[in-house]
Amino acid sequence: MTSNVWKRFSRVVVKIKPSPIRLTIGKRSLFTSKQKEQNSNQHQQQQQQGRQSKGKFNKIQRKWSWKAGAGWTILSVLDWWLLAAGGWLTWRGVFLRWTPIGICMIAAAQWHLHNRELDRKGLPRTAASWQMNIYCSLPLRMMSRAWGWLADCRVPTPARPLLYGLYSTAFGVNIEEAASSDFKNYRSLAEFFTRSLKEDVRYVDPKSCIVSPCDGRVLHFGTATNCHIEQVKGVSYSLEEFLGPATWSDKNDCPTIVEKIKKKSPDNALYQCVIYLAPGDYHRFHSPAAWKPEIRRHFSGELLSVSPKVAKWMPGLFCLNERALYVGKWTHGFFSFTAVGATNVGSVQIYMDEKLKTNQWVGLEVGTHRCKQYDELVLPADSFLGKGELLGQFNMGSTIVLIFEAPRDFKFNLQPGQVVRMGQRLGCVGDKDDTIEDLNKTKKLIESM
Repeated sequence: MTSNVWKRFSRVVVKIKPSPIRLTIGKRSLFTSKQKEQNSNQHQQQQQQGRQSKGKFNKIQRKWSWKAGAGWTILSVLDWWLLAAGGWLTWRGVFLRWTPIGICMIAAAQWHLHNRELDRKGLPRTAASWQMNIYCSLPLRMMSRAWGWLADCRVPTPARPLLYGLYSTAFGVNIEEAASSDFKNYRSLAEFFTRSLKEDVRYVDPKSCIVSPCDGRVLHFGTATNCHIEQVKGVSYSLEEFLGPATWSDKNDCPTIVEKIKKKSPDNALYQCVIYLAPGDYHRFHSPAAWKPEIRRHFSGELLSVSPKVAKWMPGLFCLNERALYVGKWTHGFFSFTAVGATNVGSVQIYMDEKLKTNQWVGLEVGTHRCKQYDELVLPADSFLGKGELLGQFNMGSTIVLIFEAPRDFKFNLQPGQVVRMGQRLGCVGDKDDTIEDLNKTKKLIESM
């Protein structure tokens, strides 16, 4: 009986099928552990392959793999530097990246040594010849022509108050002195630069023999006792290179150009005055005295900046730049008026000389100073300018240089760096004021020289 029961029970157990067991463990944890094992295996295999490989830094890795700490830090920094360097270690990187850096470092070292030598000799820090050549090689004339084209473009009427207002604020333009104080009346930037003034805002001193031809700042003034005269304190330029050969004079036996260009008396002295026009100044210029222009010379030179900082740094700046020189005579002898061009100021307009064309295309030659080449024009015999008469205009701030003959007792009423206005007295002969001159008598006196 018992055996029969056991057989039946065993048959039932065999027929029972086991149900599938559901695991509650998350698949993510199982998968993560497997992934970690695979990653560790791959990392070990890569390390073994790296030890067996013959790479570029295999010896360095073997050497520092025996140590710990700083060794691995240096290797990580080296790997980061090679990754960040990119193409610096290629031939292209050497020529396009390392070579310019090396040239700049050499130029900076030469600049420093040149300044140290000037300081040792007690001279002002001026440009060396190689620095001047590099500066003159810049495409400043092309930039000036592009700026001239842009300044002459018409500005939309709604944008004029904003544009001209920003310019006036940046450069200190006093628009209330202009003949038209409404910004909308100026078609272009060029018209705004060359704006005219009201009749009563500038007073021409009638008792001064010579007045300021423009608004600006006096860079330098004084006598010219030798062939080199100062453009600023401590920096000079050649008088003969600036004026050109004195072909108008018949004094062939004079040892210096200072004595050669004098027209009235050998006892007279030669004086000069340099006035810089800032971008915010009144851009038109007038005749500083009653005089007779006879010859015009146009020097097609460079268009370097004539700002006071550049004038202190570059010797002979006025001899290098493009300029319109007018040579003539006045009551006391020789008189010259020069309008010097500058960067973005290539266009100089003289109202009585319509043939003058400045800032013209001269080719792709750079770094060559054409200061000795000029075009000369003999002006009409009846040319005469009265004191304060409107003469011309710049398209932007520039410089005017006056070189004239006067008696030894001529004195300037100026201070270095003084701001002057058109018509203001520059100097007079003697301690007393000059009398109001008769224009007709002055004209006859000048023509009789």
